[in-house]
Amino acid sequence: MTMPSSAPLADQIAARLTASLNPTQLHVSNDSAQHRGHLGDDGTGETHFTVTVEAPAFTGLSRVARQRLVNQALADLLAERIHALAIKARAPGDA
Repeated sequence: MTMPSSAPLADQIAARLTASLNPTQLHVSNDSAQHRGHLGDDGTGETHFTVTVEAPAFTGLSRVARQRLVNQALADLLAERIHALAIKARAPGDA
């Protein structure tokens, strides 16, 4: 699923993670307002995000490996548009 680049960035993040990880749970939070005027704030209101994702693809993987999968799915957005991304990744059944 490809979202137009004019779509809110949170929606683009959710679409990419859904397509690449087929999550059982996914929440994307735009935290940019909390960082207004800080380093990395480009004035768009779309620079800082938190992703909470549960996906079977994470089963048996370390925290770092899970974060790498998320980063791979969002690579170009991280390089060009996202300044900060907090990732909470778990497999189904994780505490």
